[in-house]
Amino acid sequence: MTGDDQARPPAAGPPPTGPPPGPLEPWPETVSWKSVSADLIWVELLRMAVLFTVVLAGLAVGWAVSGSGVFGVALAVVALLAALRTVIIVRAVRAWGYAEREDDLLVRHGRLVRRLSIVPYSRMQFVDVSAGPLERAFDLATVQLHTAAAASDARVPGLRPAEASRLRDRLTALGRDRAEGL
Repeated sequence: MTGDDQARPPAAGPPPTGPPPGPLEPWPETVSWKSVSADLIWVELLRMAVLFTVVLAGLAVGWAVSGSGVFGVALAVVALLAALRTVIIVRAVRAWGYAEREDDLLVRHGRLVRRLSIVPYSRMQFVDVSAGPLERAFDLATVQLHTAAAASDARVPGLRPAEASRLRDRLTALGRDRAEGL
């Protein structure tokens, strides 16, 4: 072996195939994403239905009383927006996911504007579990993580109560263990 052979770097492996992962899909092969319950779609649709029903009823009364075509056009526009919002809600709920890793929790959501939150266990101050009347009717709960920075708070909606309790307890224990090391 000559001196030139020793100075030469080892041959690189085969080049990676496909495009590199984007900033919102880190560690695609090492992260096991968990999705939220599909029942969250019904909760969100019912919330939306209440709002749109009030608006549609007001427009219908205005149209019936005045007979103005403006109310009829507004009624059609609001009905179209309700249909569009329904599609958006279904897609948005399906985009929610979370993954537990050794040192942090990943939370992703959004279709048009995608968001990935990485919350280190050592930065968590406390964890809330909440369930409003609609969520309770569908046997769902939301886990809310609070950190020192208000902008970094993350939430995972649409979890079954048992999973929400398990996640709360695990995050609390990991947060306490990681904070002791600081």
